[in-house]
Parts: sequence; C-alpha cells; structure tokens
Amino acid sequence: MNNPTNDPDLRSWVASANAAGTDFPIQNLPYGRFRRAGTQESWRIGIAIGDQILDLKLAFGKTVWEAAVQSSLASLTAGDLNAFMAQGPSVWRGLRAALSQALREGSKAQAQLEACLLPQAQAEFSVPCEIGDYTDFYAGIHHATTVGKLFRPDNPLLPNYKWVPIGYHGRSSSIGVSGQSFRRPRGQIKGEGDTPLFGSSKRLDYELELGIFVGQGNAPGESVGMEQAEQHLFGIGLLNDWSARDVQAWEYQPLGPFLAKNFATTISPWIVTMEALEPFRCEFTREAGEPQPLPYLDSQQNRDRGAVNITLEAWLQTAAMRKAGQAPVRLSQANFRESAYWTLAQLLAHHTVNGCNLRPGDLFGSGTMSGPQADQAGSLLELTQGGKQAIQLPNGESRTFLADGDTVILRGYCEAAGAARIGLGEVAGTVVA
Repeated sequence: MNNPTNDPDLRSWVASANAAGTDFPIQNLPYGRFRRAGTQESWRIGIAIGDQILDLKLAFGKTVWEAAVQSSLASLTAGDLNAFMAQGPSVWRGLRAALSQALREGSKAQAQLEACLLPQAQAEFSVPCEIGDYTDFYAGIHHATTVGKLFRPDNPLLPNYKWVPIGYHGRSSSIGVSGQSFRRPRGQIKGEGDTPLFGSSKRLDYELELGIFVGQGNAPGESVGMEQAEQHLFGIGLLNDWSARDVQAWEYQPLGPFLAKNFATTISPWIVTMEALEPFRCEFTREAGEPQPLPYLDSQQNRDRGAVNITLEAWLQTAAMRKAGQAPVRLSQANFRESAYWTLAQLLAHHTVNGCNLRPGDLFGSGTMSGPQADQAGSLLELTQGGKQAIQLPNGESRTFLADGDTVILRGYCEAAGAARIGLGEVAGTVVA
C-alpha cells in the first residue's frame, strides 16, 4: 500500500526524529497519554516524535490545521483517546496525514508547533487509553508447544489449539503503564499430594507479549467478519503478562488462569497505529500439513497481508546490576510473524463471532511470543525448562524465576527493506517484596 506517511525518505524538523535507530521517526507517530512529571496537571494526549512529545492539546490552538483536522484534534484535547479511537480509520488516517505534514522538514507549521513539544524525559505516563475489557490470547505456537511438553510430553498441544484462538478474560483494573512496580503475589500452591500450601509465589515469571488495541467497537450480537476486522484494529503496544507459575499450576484446572495472572499486567505507554505498521505487513501462511483456518477466520486480505514482521525482546536488570550501574542483559529475542499462530484480524473476528461486543480501548494480549529455538523463549518458564536449569547472568548471578528487585524490560521494533525502522518503545516493570 502506497502511503505517503510511510515514505522512508521523510525527515522531520524535530532533529531527534532523524537519528539512526530512534524508535519514533516521523514514519511512526504513536499516541500516548502523559503530563509533565511532578505535576498534578490533567492527563493529555500526545504524539511521540524522536525524543519529544507533541502535546496535542497545545497544538489544537494553533492555526496550522484545516477544519477537519481541528475536529479530530478537538476530541483529543480532553485527554480522551477512546473517543478518537471510536471514529474509525478515515478519521485516524486524516489526522496522521496532517501530523506528518506538520512535522516534516520545511513545514510552515514548525514555528507554531515548536512550543508544543515536551521532552519525553520530562514527562510521566498513564495507560494510553481507558481499557474497559482485557482478553489474553494464547497465540504463540512455540510457547504453547514448549510449555505443553513440560506437562504433557507426549501430547503438548491439545486437539483444539490449531483450530480455535484460545484465550481467557483478564482483569483491566490491574493493568499499569511502563515503570510499574508490583508486590510479589500470594496464593495457594500445590503441596504434598492434593493439599495446598499458602504463601508468596516462588516461581514468578514474565511473558513477552504484544498488546492489541480495539478502535471501533461492534454492537451486541453483531460479529465482525474477516473482511472488516482490520478496520476495527487501532494499534499495538508491548505487554508483559506477569505470571505466578506455582499458583497457576494449582488453580488453572478446570477453568484456566485466575489469581496467577490478575495481580499485574504492564503495558508500554505508546500505541503504534496500524497505519504505521503497513510497510511491515506480510503473507500469512500455514506450513504444509497444518489445518487451514475455518472460513470465518479466513480471507484473501488476511492471506496476503495478515502477518506483521515485529522483533520482540526481553531484558533483565537485577537489583545488584542496578546498584552497580550495570546495563540490563537481553534474555531472548523472537519475531511476532514467526511466533503467532493467528493474526490480529483473526483474534478480533473470533472474539466477536458469538456476538460479543467490543468497545474502543479494549485490549488483547497476544499470548507469549517465543521463537522455535530454546534461546528465543519469551518466558523464564521456557528458558529454564520449568525451573530445572538456571540462567547464568554476566555478573555472576543466576535465575530460574524472578527475584525481588528484578526489573524486566520488553522492547520491540519493525525493520524491512525499503522502509524506515520504527519502534514500539519499551515496557519496564519491577518486582518488590
């Protein structure tokens, strides 16, 4: 798709947006909710550009916008991204085009918009939108297979896995933004025989996931078909679905995850729009011999461009590393295209096929994204083979599961020939006693 806002030759008058390796060049322009750090100002919506934030509330008052753009900006001045998300792709594309024009080199808007910038280092962030409902899927085929082998060596994947996108309803109240600290959870843990113990989780884990944000919703009872599903997707971010594996092992049968998952979920502050991802879309195919999706989960568009090429990484910084001034160490790297058994559109179409109504700002978790190799695992459960083999860290420490004071950092970015690299930023969370 030929979209001028994705032109790799575009440059911005915001100098940091032109730096090699930046997550936020002018081709990205993700949305976030912020305020100046240390203040009690109301939350406002901004656009990441280089190491700066374009404050859309301040930008609204400038005279550089056409009437249609002013209308789009008006819905964002109250710090309400959901209202904008509800307006649909034509409005999203219109504002993106106007922002791209205003922020590119040579723009006459520079003189007025320079005063609307705030360095990201001087901001604090909230979750980017109001999240009404949260569904966590299990779309990572390599993660599902590896974890399945730990518990069912002869039958790692249950019969339904390759036919239906598996998921469970999470809890939106415990979702926090990058920088979140949370207490080590407590719960029931299997003891001798079938008698449980109660205490703090000793097998606390992270999960390397993608977060998917719904834009337009659908009415109750009306499903969204594959031909329309992409029009209901607003964008993506990074998501860490923290997991208490010992609590999970005792409680998950027969109804699935509960207290092992709902104590904390951390998301990145920026939503990268589907439009920004267009250069990184690619074919969605299944290997020979794999079951093909049922008709309601299939479309020509999905086969042609349903997958997305995104590199995802997990990093760890222990309390000792932080005290010594040592940088985080990368634990693993995986690719979303290679890891996800279902596309974003398939997740949305399946979620609504029974008439379930989604709303603007609803969040999906992709499920843990792991590659086919052992060192590409997106969780400690996989990297340590269920806690049997400790990871050795460069400073001499080792880990099977997370210790108090550990900070996990997830990062993601997209690269492709003939396209400008864009990033998802990062999401960091710290475990406290």
